Amino acid sequence: MVFGSSFPAGVLTVTLHEAKDLKSEDLFGKNDPYVEMWLDDDYKQRSSEVSNSNNPVWNETFTFNITEGSSDKKLYLKVLDKDLVGSDKIGDAKVDLKDIVLGGGEFNEWVKLPAKLGLSSHGELLLTIQFAPN
Repeated sequence: MVFGSSFPAGVLTVTLHEAKDLKSEDLFGKNDPYVEMWLDDDYKQRSSEVSNSNNPVWNETFTFNITEGSSDKKLYLKVLDKDLVGSDKIGDAKVDLKDIVLGGGEFNEWVKLPAKLGLSSHGELLLTIQFAPN
């Protein structure tokens, strides 16, 4: 491994602020959205549900421990609509963490939930992501 190309160990803090213009998955009414997020499949975190909203506000903060290693880490996000039986996927996205972790920067942006071909959007999430090395 070349020096400088791997992530240092530390804590990634993700604040899920809100979403806007979520694509409605329900025939009647609005979504009951929540968000799952993960760096790897072993440890997923989940926001609370917001009832009957296509523009939900969460303002919830999540932390992920990052071990030293590969610089190809991404934060995966999936927005789901809670139904009486199961959940429907509204959309998903991923954020490349390389610039945030190695650049010491802060990410504070709207992240689009692209449709299948990326030609349209299923909504957007407002996130703040920060990294603090150990």
